Amino acid sequence: MTTVVFFKLLSIIAMVSLGWLAARMRWIGGTDRAGSAEAARVLGGVAFIIFVPALLFRTTARLDLAALPWRTLAAFFVPVLMVVLAVLLQQRRHGAGRRHGAAAPAVRAITVGFGNSVQVGIPMAAALFGEAGLGIHIALVSLHALVLLTVLTAAAELDVAHAGGAGGAGGTHVRVPLSRTLGTTLRNTVVHPVVLPVLAGLAWNLGGWGLHPAVDETLALLGAAVVPVCLVLIGLNLAVHGLRGHLAGALRLSALKLLLLPAVVLVTAHWGFGLQGLPLAVVVMLSALPVGSNALLFAQRYGVLEAEVTAAIVSSTLAFGLTAALWLAVLAAMGG
Repeated sequence: MTTVVFFKLLSIIAMVSLGWLAARMRWIGGTDRAGSAEAARVLGGVAFIIFVPALLFRTTARLDLAALPWRTLAAFFVPVLMVVLAVLLQQRRHGAGRRHGAAAPAVRAITVGFGNSVQVGIPMAAALFGEAGLGIHIALVSLHALVLLTVLTAAAELDVAHAGGAGGAGGTHVRVPLSRTLGTTLRNTVVHPVVLPVLAGLAWNLGGWGLHPAVDETLALLGAAVVPVCLVLIGLNLAVHGLRGHLAGALRLSALKLLLLPAVVLVTAHWGFGLQGLPLAVVVMLSALPVGSNALLFAQRYGVLEAEVTAAIVSSTLAFGLTAALWLAVLAAMGG
């Protein structure tokens, strides 16, 4: 691991610790754990309703679609979506939705697929691969949240609609007609803090209108709040829920994220899409990143598995130093 990446990990741990300390010292949410839990819920809601949509709209509206490296994008997103959908189906088959809430399979799937591509990924790519590698990384990151959040939002909304609208662990299963389920899913997927700004941004982009400097600056400021707010939120949730009872599940998700996902991406990108050298190294290391904080916002949106996702973010971030060295050694052995 490079010094730059090491210090970036330390800064992430420091911000998470600040959120944990704020909750433990009762600086946020009053004098009891219930107050801290409510503060975390409100903070997560603000991030998901205001900050994340601003970031997604601005990113999509500014994308240079013609300049994207489409083969490299496919070499990354095809295997990532394969793994994410496999986890989703496996969790559905084993009844995670019945035990934890209808959206639980989608929450676990996004935890396995969504990496910390900005806070850790950008300095890692810059330090390891230089300007050329960073350019590839940024192209992948520009679609990272758009693809994964949109796909798994649709999956979560389908499960919630199929369960009769019960998104939390206390919901009851109600059989509804297929047409109603599909209609509810489509409406809730489109009118959603993730998908709606993506669609609006794409329409704005294709219209060729550009963003007025004042609008662009406003969106940039709102989007910049996503990272610190999410990291503090992780600390708040860690203080509220703790690790007891959630660590085993979190470690399984972390192992899938740090070991299985990069392995599938490596095999598919190299032998399926013919990537080698720098592009191969970038897509593998992007897939090997620890769990990203957007997974927690997703869990909070549906009110399921927040403690497990929080623990997975913390444990995967702490383990990343070892697993990153492993994948860099594998790439070096392949001549990358």
